[in-house]
Amino acid sequence: MGKTIVSAARAFPAFHYIGGIAHPDRSDEGLIDIPLALQTADVIVDFSTAAAATALARQCAEHGGPALVIGATGFETGQLREISEAARKIAIVRSGNFSIGLNILTELISHISRTLPPETWDIEIVETHHRRKVDAPSGTALMLGEAAAGGRGTSLRSVERRGRDGLVGERPAGEIGFSVVRGGGVVGEHSVIFAADDEVITISHSALRLDMFARGALTAARWVIGRKPGEYAMSDVLKLP
Repeated sequence: MGKTIVSAARAFPAFHYIGGIAHPDRSDEGLIDIPLALQTADVIVDFSTAAAATALARQCAEHGGPALVIGATGFETGQLREISEAARKIAIVRSGNFSIGLNILTELISHISRTLPPETWDIEIVETHHRRKVDAPSGTALMLGEAAAGGRGTSLRSVERRGRDGLVGERPAGEIGFSVVRGGGVVGEHSVIFAADDEVITISHSALRLDMFARGALTAARWVIGRKPGEYAMSDVLKLP
């Protein structure tokens, strides 16, 4: 993903690519250290890990900038709290998915969830990714789950079911279930299923290439430069309702 973003940034007239940040053991051409990035960049785009992104947000906040775009996923509650704290001093765009199409779909899921009552409509989210993905469910799946739960006026944490095994009993009304598939080189596929007794609605999104994530992240990067401190989402960038 990092290489894809670099390639897209170099082809984007609005950007001047300064350099990349990587693990200290890496010695690839074009890499710079974090102190230099903090001093020279207007915005940093991070698609690393939850721990690394949290540490970078803290360093950017302590330095008073630059702005930050975070595409890492798999955050724990304490890490999200740290990022929110950093956003009191710098502008941060954080999203589980930077696809423009997926973010529009997320708004649609929220609208449908407001319309279909949980007593008669079950919600299941199925996601598929390549074998190298380390977190599950994906950040995108959780983003869709948050949209579905929010549409119903509740929190995802209170209604989520992450996988089922054994004699789990009857499915409770209002539950939002997650199913995870890992294999091969699948870039990313997500489906949200609304199931009633006599009909089923399935809304799906397939990522065919990493380029679309890079374009979305760079759109967010250009938007966030010069913004006042705060934690923003792609819905802010795209001006979605």
